[in-house]
Amino acid sequence: MVKTLFDRVKNSVKDLKKYQPGKGLEDIKDEYELDNVIKMSSNENPWSHSRKIKNMIHKSKKGFNKYPDSDCSCLKKALANFYNLSRDKIFIGNGSDEIIDLIMSLFVEEGEEVIYADPTFIKYRLAVKSRGGKSVKVPLTEDHVHNLDKMAAAVTEKTKVIFICDPNNPTGTTTNKRQVEEFIDKVPSDVLIVIDQAYYEYVTDPNYFDGLEYLNKYPNLILLRTFSKIYGLAGLRVGYGLGNSKIIDLLNRIRSPFNVNTLAQEAAEAALSDQNHVQKCKKKNKEGKTFLYQALEDLLLEYIPTQGNFILINTGIKADVIFHKLLSRGIIIRPGNIFGLSNWIRVTIGREYDNKKFISALENVLLTRGEKNDYCNENT
Repeated sequence: MVKTLFDRVKNSVKDLKKYQPGKGLEDIKDEYELDNVIKMSSNENPWSHSRKIKNMIHKSKKGFNKYPDSDCSCLKKALANFYNLSRDKIFIGNGSDEIIDLIMSLFVEEGEEVIYADPTFIKYRLAVKSRGGKSVKVPLTEDHVHNLDKMAAAVTEKTKVIFICDPNNPTGTTTNKRQVEEFIDKVPSDVLIVIDQAYYEYVTDPNYFDGLEYLNKYPNLILLRTFSKIYGLAGLRVGYGLGNSKIIDLLNRIRSPFNVNTLAQEAAEAALSDQNHVQKCKKKNKEGKTFLYQALEDLLLEYIPTQGNFILINTGIKADVIFHKLLSRGIIIRPGNIFGLSNWIRVTIGREYDNKKFISALENVLLTRGEKNDYCNENT
């Protein structure tokens, strides 16, 4: 039999299911004949970005006919000043997703192991699979937090990378500083520890592991942060890593030469300069979280207290069923079955109007659940 070009594609990619971002707002409006749809599925900032960014775009004198600064020099300088770090410890990526992919390319060869929690951010699994690596999943504790003792015990000679999503997506839980410190000490120095802090700015727990002061002590530690969440720049794709300068240098060798566009670099720099906007969004998120907690308790629903801008809720109904029922009412949420949580949903904390509409729609769904197939017998 003659081989085709498709036959030569790596099996690890052939078997890979692509990331499902969800339908667009206009598609949902058309499909369900709705005038208004509220998106509470992607953990975006409902208060958008700083006004400084609009002013920056208006006043920008840089021409888009020229390639962007390949080194992101101005943004790196701003981040270096903000964190009091040297620039060689900072890597700028086209979103944190690109950095995760580059880390996999840098460290993981076929059959080698990557450890992460279950459930956690889906991107880790996709990145490992596409490189032919082996995912080692460690279940969360009964309190829905990373089981760091079991993660440390899972390390073998084949382990190359460990991911800790903190706050964890989709549970919103964090691990405390002491536990993380003890964990890092247990892990061999030739295993890279990646702590993904995409929701870092939302955290209110005083015992949270910031990690900055440990970068010099632990060369095998990288912190990932982003401008996609509280800074409101998800559409421009700017993430960054903080870590050992030698690893940062290696990541720069394998990235695309112009991986972050000019507008994104300028917008991120402007966003970083407006910490008042960050604090305002953090305060609004906390207020929305308090409202949703009380509303969910009134509905007698189980939820996991969160340190992020989203809440994981056990509705007692199959996730895909409640997803479509809420969708028909103009509310987009994230069904938990994609995380292996068959009767949970993940909901982004929105504006006051969004939160109230979500609770009203959820209550309506719960009152009208009459179909036998709606119920899930699994205790997840």
